[in-house]
Amino acid sequence: MRERGEHFEIIANGCFLMDTSDGRSERLLIDAALAALPPGRDRPSVLIGGLGVGFSLAHAATDPRWGRITVVEREQAVIDWHLEGPLARISGAALADPRTVILPTDLVAHMHGSSSAYDALCLDIDNGPGWTVTDDNGGLYTADGLAACMERLKPGGILAVWSAQPSATFEEALRNAGFIGVRTEEIPVARGVPDVVHLGVRPA
Repeated sequence: MRERGEHFEIIANGCFLMDTSDGRSERLLIDAALAALPPGRDRPSVLIGGLGVGFSLAHAATDPRWGRITVVEREQAVIDWHLEGPLARISGAALADPRTVILPTDLVAHMHGSSSAYDALCLDIDNGPGWTVTDDNGGLYTADGLAACMERLKPGGILAVWSAQPSATFEEALRNAGFIGVRTEEIPVARGVPDVVHLGVRPA
């Protein structure tokens, strides 16, 4: 973690991941998934892949419509920054919410090894499908990885993947993996390409 003025940045392997300056696209990740769920689904469960600076978790916890909120984070240092460090101001209330569970494990391993099923998967562990933090993360966006994501979703469930830029290639990968209703929502930025959330639905 690096402090810059009144904000904090998370850097991994020399790569900037996120900071505490905005959070709009992290909140969109949660809102877009909830909005895409079939109507009438009571207290849907959500898995948030990557704790980051906590914007996605904090936003999910402010919405009483969500049921169980599971966060998968493999870096214990990140978890500690939220439990007893400078990021507690963002996530403190969410971590105290009885709906919230933190799993200190690798997301890719959880997708392949868990038997749990969720109404929504909101994944933000990289800068995008083509810009991964570590090489092993790349497996999440392959046909095998997307099949594992499909297995972790209930019928009609939503896969939402954050990316620093749109990817037509990833949209095609979602369709090839059997997801329907594939689309991309954008968050404009001051300079450059927009942040996006890629969405796909597991067929009912």
